[in-house]
Amino acid sequence: MEGIGEARHRQIARELRNEIEAGRLRPGQKLPSTRALAEQFGVSVAPINDAMALLEQEGLVVSRPRSGRMVSDTAAPGVPKPRRGRPQVIYVGGYAGSGKTEFGRVLARMSGWPILDKDTLTRTVVDTALVQLGSTASDRESPTYLNLVRPAEYECLAAAVRENIGCGVSAVSTAPYIKEFHSEAWFRRTCVELDTAGADMTVVWIRCQPASMHSYITRRGAARDSWKLENWDEYVAGIDTTFEPPWPHTIITNDPDSPPLREQAEQLLRSLAD
Repeated sequence: MEGIGEARHRQIARELRNEIEAGRLRPGQKLPSTRALAEQFGVSVAPINDAMALLEQEGLVVSRPRSGRMVSDTAAPGVPKPRRGRPQVIYVGGYAGSGKTEFGRVLARMSGWPILDKDTLTRTVVDTALVQLGSTASDRESPTYLNLVRPAEYECLAAAVRENIGCGVSAVSTAPYIKEFHSEAWFRRTCVELDTAGADMTVVWIRCQPASMHSYITRRGAARDSWKLENWDEYVAGIDTTFEPPWPHTIITNDPDSPPLREQAEQLLRSLAD
């Protein structure tokens, strides 16, 4: 599924970099062996070694005798200081596998704000509800999910946002937000609701090419991605890789040649500190 001109080792380096910067791989943590990583990514060992060379050059990975490769002790991101005063909600949306949760985690680590991720908050309940309603835990396409379960799922996420704002706490909210981010009415309603509660809204859309998304969701192996992977061409034909929300927003790109998510997160948080 590589894109034309897209070096596989750069995609592998980017996925591992995102996991390090998002805190999924912690400073000092030993990385899987070269062969284990090659198996995970479905490649030979050569692209893995090339990817590791890039990460070592960036100071994110170190090689230690008899210990193998490890995440550098200095790999934790810096901490720009967001402005104080009114709480801030950063809504991060994007298609499956775009890296929105990783970007949200980077923002949360830098700012100290809680990350409210839809799947983390609701997945177990959603999977159970789908099964009880006669569907499957992997269902994210049927009318049962779209009309019955999804509205409740997103209301739970919105309630978690409101709870934090009510306590004067800023938050990072991550979800696909496909339907919501296409609706100017949703933006207006949400903006008014937050302003009434004394909070501000920032909108982020993660842009990622299909080849990169395919690599992400293949590797994570989540049940909710089953239909997409089995019907990839049909799925890709139904998404708009050039989409931009009809509201003031920031586009974050997450492809092999894009700036690291950490750098883009720093820039966003600095803009909020001005």
